[in-house]
Amino acid sequence: MVPSHDAPSLGRFGSSMAARLQDAFHFPASGTSVAAARKRVLAQLREWGIDEVACDDAQLVVSELFTNAVRHTDSANVSCQLRVLGAHLRIEVADHGRTSTEPRARCSGADEESGRGLLLVGALSQAWGVRPDDSGRGRVVWADLPRSGTAAGPGLPCV
Repeated sequence: MVPSHDAPSLGRFGSSMAARLQDAFHFPASGTSVAAARKRVLAQLREWGIDEVACDDAQLVVSELFTNAVRHTDSANVSCQLRVLGAHLRIEVADHGRTSTEPRARCSGADEESGRGLLLVGALSQAWGVRPDDSGRGRVVWADLPRSGTAAGPGLPCV
């Protein structure tokens, strides 16, 4: 799916369910924070009862987006917001630094060790995109993933 640059943040929509199923955190912009972000996401999604497939996909998306923010910006911190709204899980990863390029999916050569992250995000997401952060200095890269199940519905919990 082609990323949209003007998709709104789910935080702008009112919903008592979304208000309960949301989390936000930030970590220093370092390589060790990528694993910490994955762990935090998994713990939160387990608490919400999100199924195993959605947990795996969300961890991969957060890993890719955190890695990009750490590698490609001069941000001191990277923030993440998780929100469940209806059948979707919205993941937003924000850097607060500057970069000279816009995040976009690209094809990498077979010998390249990196460059496929946003292709993975696009493959796992129903939609994704980029927008300026609230300060106008950094960017928010967001992805909407299907939420396959919750504690109230069918699905296997994360293990």
